Amino acid sequence: MTRALRVIAPGPLTTVQDGGRPGWAHLGVPPSGWLDPDAATLANRLVGNDEHAAVLECLLGGVTLEATAAVSLAVTGGHCPVRVGARAAPHGAAVAVPAGATVSLGRVTSGLRCWVAVAGGIVVDPVLGSRATDTLSGLGPPVLRAGTSLPVGAATGTPSVGHAVPPAARGPAVLRCTPGPRAGWFTAEAARTLAGATYAVHPDSDRVGLRLTGPPLERLVTDELPSEGIVLGAVQVPAAGRPVVFLRDHPTTGGYPVIAVVHPDDLGQCAQLRPGDAVRFAPTA
Repeated sequence: MTRALRVIAPGPLTTVQDGGRPGWAHLGVPPSGWLDPDAATLANRLVGNDEHAAVLECLLGGVTLEATAAVSLAVTGGHCPVRVGARAAPHGAAVAVPAGATVSLGRVTSGLRCWVAVAGGIVVDPVLGSRATDTLSGLGPPVLRAGTSLPVGAATGTPSVGHAVPPAARGPAVLRCTPGPRAGWFTAEAARTLAGATYAVHPDSDRVGLRLTGPPLERLVTDELPSEGIVLGAVQVPAAGRPVVFLRDHPTTGGYPVIAVVHPDDLGQCAQLRPGDAVRFAPTA
């Protein structure tokens, strides 16, 4: 029997993601890939996959899948109730799903996104070496819709023993950052504001960028900036002065100055920030 997951309900936004397709910025292709590498690779380890196998990234949960063959599956990241058929199943642990059974993810109750790994991985056709959905350029598999059938590879690895527990909610997310290429375009007061202010996540945030509301960052140089390269984690400041942290589906060029760049190890937490959540920057030399 063909191994596949059939999408019954796709939730608000569910995409296929892997480690992404870095190295194509010169062609205007964003890196894409999972927003929280730790949660996604943990899900793969729990079902015995290579850490780079493609998984599902689900915004807010609300997903129902049907297994055409018996599979092992794990859900990590933001906590949500998991059910296999009519029975409750653990979050953050490998779960056996019989052939023909449904797996349902309820609404995420902590964080914003969860990741679903299935033993054997999602084996849709790769594009430029990756199976990741790029929501900005449209590369990779399309956003999941009801009726989509996702082929699953053969399970060959040994699952890791363990159970993942989502971190408890705490204070503001702290993003370490280094000066960006246009830090000199901003006033000294703007630098102090970036280091001392608390910002809030704007509802328009997505896989492209984490948009923030709060004190504006005043520019010293007001000249128009020619479009230049943008890297993952760049903190760009549009005309209104409120920073945007660029995430995995970010554009490869931009015409607003970049005041700072967030440390790669801190970007994963951006995947779980909800509108209104507090964010602080911690500039380092």
